[in-house]
Parts: sequence; C-alpha cells; structure tokens
Amino acid sequence: MSTVAIDVKRWNQTDIVLLDIGELAHESWNEESFQELVAGFPEQTRKDADTLIAHVEELTRKDIKAVYLKQLQGTLWKTGYSNSDLTTPLYPDVLPTLTTWLALRKRLAIFSSGSLEAQHNFFGHILVKSPGPDESTDGKSTTRDLNPIFVRKFDTVTAGPKLEKESYERICRELETTPEKVTFLTDNFKEAIAAAEAGVYSILVDRPGNAPLAEDAQARFPVIQQLTDIPL
Repeated sequence: MSTVAIDVKRWNQTDIVLLDIGELAHESWNEESFQELVAGFPEQTRKDADTLIAHVEELTRKDIKAVYLKQLQGTLWKTGYSNSDLTTPLYPDVLPTLTTWLALRKRLAIFSSGSLEAQHNFFGHILVKSPGPDESTDGKSTTRDLNPIFVRKFDTVTAGPKLEKESYERICRELETTPEKVTFLTDNFKEAIAAAEAGVYSILVDRPGNAPLAEDAQARFPVIQQLTDIPL
C-alpha cells in the first residue's frame, strides 16, 4: 500500500476532478459476451484490453476502415446501446461519490483513450438496476444517462496522448483553470506521472483485478481502492 497520504489541502482546492473510465466501471474483458464482440479482430490484437485498444486507435488514426471494426461499432452503438442490451456497470462507490462531489461544487471531466462518441454511449447507458427474477419486465435493465454531469470529455484526438504532459496542460486550458486546481484519478502509473509533470495532482486508483502497482508508484503517489477513500 502507498506510503503517500492524500494531500487534503490540495484536494479541497480542487475545482476539476479529471477521471478515466478505467476506475469507474467493471472490467468486462474476460466476459464471454465481450469476447464474442471482438472475435472478428486479428488474433494478435486480442491478447489483452490494452493491445486491442492500441489497435483500434491505430486504425482510427490512419483512417483505416476495417470491416471488423465497423461491425463492432455497429453492434455497440446502433444495436446494443439503443436496445439497452448493452449497459455500463459502475463500481458501487462511483455514482454516490460523484453525486457528493457535485454537491461540493467540484466539476467532473473525462479523459479516456476511447473516442468521444464511445464515451457518450458509455455514460449514456449506466446500469442502475437489473431486472430481478420475480419482476414482470421485458428483461431490459434500468439505465441512466450520466453525460450531463460532466462539463467536458476528452480523448487522445482532442487532448493528445495520455502519456504526455502537454495533453494535461491542454485540458487545463480548455477548462479555463490551472493545473493546481485539477485532480486526476487514474489506474495508470505513467499517466499519473505525465499529469504530475503538468502540475496536476494525481491519485492512483487500484481496483480489484488491476495489475499490481510497482513499489515506485506507491512511493510517489497516493493510492486508493475506491473513490470513497478520498476524504470529503
């Protein structure tokens, strides 16, 4: 566990909480339904989630219209989300904590590798209730659109690479604030370093199932297991 305590003074002066999707939602990589969705991708790109994301980003950057990518997008965006067959399950601590931060007048923003369109769909179908066995429903889950609670969303096209400090400087300018008033929550040590180099306060989020954090990561940044570990 990290030996670095959360800087309460820095947190209290935070105006913008910059979040990545990774520390908010359950990992679905190993789920059979997700693996079926990406079955058409080349085998070497399906080693793990990071490899797949890197491949998708490369296709997007080079404007390569791969058939299997278009098929995935069509399933996710046109069928899955619109029919509520696909929903986004958040960790239990996320929604109550975000609601509390909003009440404390903190603004919320997203910086993710996923495209802005993907982010919009992701947060537009947040799972808030699953139908129980005795409920007379059509099998659909109850969802909520969380898009309105975020003041801005950024991806690697609009902000830049997540491992470069200039990206975080650009986000601060776009949000018309200073790095000293921004706290970035991430599960990626290298992203935390890049943000810190820009003057942004970084906190690592170590969710169950994440790769173990290196000792130097725990020695440099505070580490939390859930959002409620940050004192109000």
